[in-house]
Amino acid sequence: MSSPAPPRRSPLQRRRRTAHKPLTRSQRIGLLVGIVAFVVPFFIDIPNLAEPGERMLSILLLAIVFWVTEAVPLTATAVLIILLEVLLISTEAFGDPFGANPELADQALTSADYFATLANPVIILFLGGFIIADGAGKFGLDRNIASLMLRPFAGSARGTVAGVMAITSLLSFFMSNTATTATMFAIIIPVLGAIDNPKVRTGITLAIPVSANVGGVATPVSTPANAIAVAALAERGYHMTFIHWLAMALPFIVVILFAAWILICVLFIPRGSELTLEMETRWNTNSHAVGYYIIAATTIALWMTEPWHGIAASTVGFFPVVALYCLRIIDGNDIKRLDWPIFWLVAGGIALGSGVGATGLDQWILGSIDWNALTATAVLALLCLVTFLFSNIMSNSASANLMVPIAITLAYSLPDSSIVTVGVAVALSASMGMSLPISTPPNTIAYSTGEVSVKDMAKICGTIGIVSTALVIFVMPNVWSLFGLI
Repeated sequence: MSSPAPPRRSPLQRRRRTAHKPLTRSQRIGLLVGIVAFVVPFFIDIPNLAEPGERMLSILLLAIVFWVTEAVPLTATAVLIILLEVLLISTEAFGDPFGANPELADQALTSADYFATLANPVIILFLGGFIIADGAGKFGLDRNIASLMLRPFAGSARGTVAGVMAITSLLSFFMSNTATTATMFAIIIPVLGAIDNPKVRTGITLAIPVSANVGGVATPVSTPANAIAVAALAERGYHMTFIHWLAMALPFIVVILFAAWILICVLFIPRGSELTLEMETRWNTNSHAVGYYIIAATTIALWMTEPWHGIAASTVGFFPVVALYCLRIIDGNDIKRLDWPIFWLVAGGIALGSGVGATGLDQWILGSIDWNALTATAVLALLCLVTFLFSNIMSNSASANLMVPIAITLAYSLPDSSIVTVGVAVALSASMGMSLPISTPPNTIAYSTGEVSVKDMAKICGTIGIVSTALVIFVMPNVWSLFGLI
């Protein structure tokens, strides 16, 4: 007699079964080191730093260790920051860290201020971008645009790579890098199967994550690092419009994409190689799809014309959320599919910057190093290089969360530094950390195809990342100044 079949598990049970993975050795070490780093400032008196600053230093050290080692999920660290700030440094903190010093108490933020980072205007802006990106996938707009734009590049393999890079970058302006990469591979993978030359397959495969990462610096809604920088600049009174950020990023994108295309072609795509693409477009023309097209186009147009009509980009970002929901073009299931952990991750970065400023920790950090002995370029180079190195071994968003608040605080205090230059440059450097498969989700997707080795990815993406960071440090500030953008 055959044994009875095991009972089927529900989807919830299956998720629970796969969700709890054992911690790796580095994660266990990170958990221990993070806790120790958090506790130490409570027992050691740090010279020239008041108790609120010492408590914030504990939170900052914990965040650094947890984000670098991923001892807990990145988003969990972000929301932990907010909770610890409420409990330790807000006006409702335990143990009264302000003592009898009214000046410290006046600088402190309320718990409501820290919780409000979860609904910061930048979060609302990001929400609008995510809604538009989700609708593009739901109605097939992303694949149709990609297919339509790829047609002129069919035939020449080098031309096809140029088309793939341009379209991937363009889609990344308004979609997440991950979604853009997944969309492009859905189109390209059938083509890769028909290519005999493995070097050509590698070149085309590498072109997608490179252009997704580079294109992701274009707008405030294209990657969390940009949103973190926009929020940090806003706290210092510098309002970056949608079109202002795009104007600063676009020359950088064009130069890096062109250089990356030449590098990939020289190393992987022999001259004269041919490639045939069969691109089919199937436009969805039902009433919901047409409504989505109109609302998405209106939103993007309003973002691009913000200096003329004066409506804040975050307010414009909330328009598609309300319009699409009220017209039943999207429903609760669409809302559930949004990448909500990203919102919390950005909120944690905003809260970290607020806490560092409110407790005087920023001034203590600045006072511990003779920054005035360095030139403005040297300061920018140091900040961008540290951010770039962090971003290669940890999430770009996490490295931006750590570095952007410190960098902007530093720029604010140094007379020769442009706060906008530093904020934008550090955010761009965070996105250029793409040397390894673990560096960014687009890299991970590309590596999972089996067409790219770690060596090839490090050679191409690492080279592009280093050149990009050097461009951000030594060239782009002069370009931005020349065109009156800073």
